[in-house]
Amino acid sequence: MTTVEGVRVEERWGAGDDGDYSKDEYRGRDRRGLDDGYRGRDDYRGRYDEERERSRRGGEDRERGRRDRDRDGDERVRKGGRDGDDRVRGEDDRRRGRGDGGAERRRRDEEESPEREREVVPERAAVPEKPSGRSGGVYIPPFKLAQMMKDVDDKSSVQYQRMTWDALRKSINGLVNKVNASNIKNIVPELFGENLIRGRGLFARSCMKSQMASPTFTHVFACLVAVVNTKFPELGELLLKRIILQLKRAFKRNDKPVLLAAAKFVAHLVNQQVAHEILALELLTVLLEKPTDDSVEVAVGFIKECGSLLQDVSPQGLHGIFERFRGILHEGEIDKRVQFMIEGLFAIRKAQFQGFPAVLPELDLVDQEDQITHELSLEDELDQETSLDIFKVDPDFIENEKKYEAVKKEILGDDSAGEVEDGDKESGDEDDSDDSEDEEDEEEREARMIIQDETETNLVNLRRTIYLTIMSSVDFEEAGHKLLKIKLEPGQEMELCVMLLECCSQERTYLRYYGLLGQRFCMINRVYQENFDICFVKQYSMIHRLETNKLRNVAKFFAHLLGTDALPWQALAYIRLTEEDTTSSSRIFIKILFQELSEHLGLRKLNERLSDPLMQESFDGIFPKDNPKNTRFAINFFTSIGLGGLTDSLREYLKNMPRMIMNQHVPVASDNEADSDADSDTSGGGSSSDSSGSDSSSDSESDSDAGDSSPEKPRKRRRSK
Repeated sequence: MTTVEGVRVEERWGAGDDGDYSKDEYRGRDRRGLDDGYRGRDDYRGRYDEERERSRRGGEDRERGRRDRDRDGDERVRKGGRDGDDRVRGEDDRRRGRGDGGAERRRRDEEESPEREREVVPERAAVPEKPSGRSGGVYIPPFKLAQMMKDVDDKSSVQYQRMTWDALRKSINGLVNKVNASNIKNIVPELFGENLIRGRGLFARSCMKSQMASPTFTHVFACLVAVVNTKFPELGELLLKRIILQLKRAFKRNDKPVLLAAAKFVAHLVNQQVAHEILALELLTVLLEKPTDDSVEVAVGFIKECGSLLQDVSPQGLHGIFERFRGILHEGEIDKRVQFMIEGLFAIRKAQFQGFPAVLPELDLVDQEDQITHELSLEDELDQETSLDIFKVDPDFIENEKKYEAVKKEILGDDSAGEVEDGDKESGDEDDSDDSEDEEDEEEREARMIIQDETETNLVNLRRTIYLTIMSSVDFEEAGHKLLKIKLEPGQEMELCVMLLECCSQERTYLRYYGLLGQRFCMINRVYQENFDICFVKQYSMIHRLETNKLRNVAKFFAHLLGTDALPWQALAYIRLTEEDTTSSSRIFIKILFQELSEHLGLRKLNERLSDPLMQESFDGIFPKDNPKNTRFAINFFTSIGLGGLTDSLREYLKNMPRMIMNQHVPVASDNEADSDADSDTSGGGSSSDSSGSDSSSDSESDSDAGDSSPEKPRKRRRSK
């Protein structure tokens, strides 16, 4: 049988044993192959199960061998300890002349005696000698730990030292974890109550872990470190070393979260003056040397945190950093998001870092002279001293504890230790003490006298301080920062303005330093702007008392304030430029003032300012229009000083002034003539009859009406009569 293609159907199924082709035999052979596959899979699964069982048994054997080795190692350690004790006792025996026999006999007796092992086991069960971690042994509840510490008789033993170490670690961690801005003043005495010399590694590690977990509280942790650093500088230095090393590792690994947290910690330590500002500038230089999106973002966040301090202590360095930011913006190789962050940072700098103070008032707990600044650099070889985090036996434990107790009393006071113990006694005597204090207060009030200083010593000292600050500063930014730190009472702002003006007038030539300083104060507070306005009026009224040099400096100073809009232009309303109202000194003052304004703003912009319709009332005295004589005087004055372009509108007004005057006088003259004609007509018709009187009256009325409408008609009627 053949198919369409001409191929026999039997050929598709294969031939049988006798040479004939059989479909059934082919199917049987397939079934046999399938059964063989199932059997092979079952064999593979069995071998797999055997391998798993063998590996499980091998793991159990290895675990059992490890435990045996650990047990043997512990036994060898115990024997080694006993051998060491035997050697020490043997040395003692040899010194005493008894030889080595006693030591050998004692060793054999101790090895054969089972009581020795029974003595060691309870001790190991109570306090494990083998630590389970870097920080100490297994967890022991606080009440049980306190009871165990009371039960230990030997305060210098290893077990007691380990228990005190665990208690110290838990106490430091607890205090650091619960500190915040409101309770930091209460946490600090408790922290000094712990042995920070022994636990300095624990304190540093706890602060870093807590700050990493809660970066928003970084300023609180930095304040805590700053307070501790005043009494124990080695703690602040150790923490700063570890943070620098952590920061360097995060920068190499490109670990952005750790780098952000570490940089923020460094920024607040710089704000608290625990770290030097050079470290901050070094870090910014490294971050911006090869800018990436992450490094620039970290640098922006870093400057937001400590930019306010850097602007005060290192303005040139901060200026260089911002120039680098400007270059990164011009290159345009970073992401748009980071570019917007840089632009926002420039806006924050322009606003003098408002909203980003270096230290919050409630966290400003350390005086500047008490703080100890560590001058560490990123290039220094630093050791983080990780061994301080691990428990170690102290041979002089009791002596060191006594030393720290003395230090604690010196820091907290002699009565700090007895405050808790004597609390009940003090509470019982509170009423008596309150009564006695009230009586003492009343006596003090009666004895106190109100003293008024008529010599103005405080005012003289204030002026001296302001003068020395202004004259000793390098630039106006430093002077402004120092002057703002002076605590001025309300109403004393005028003294600062007067002293600034006097210092400026005493210079041989005008220094732009004073103008910038005055501009800064006017921009900071409106009170200074009003005070400088008052100073302008007083100086102009007494300008004839000043020498030419002082007059020139004062005029340039006020020109700078007006040109920068630090002083309102309404101040020019006090000037009246006429021949009668000015003197030679006042004319020199006005000349220098307007010449400086023209140089600073340009003649066109100055002319636009003086032509402002809203400000014309303030400029009426400078450009008078009440009298042609005064107008000509003002025009000639500005032309003589080279500023004739400012008088164009005034010249136009003077040119049109006669025509305006004629237009005002002509209607008045015509009205007078009409009235005189009406009077003459009325008097002429009085002798006639009533009819003529009525005619004359009507004529006069018509004449008067004509006179009102046109001045020519009355003349014609007079000629006709």
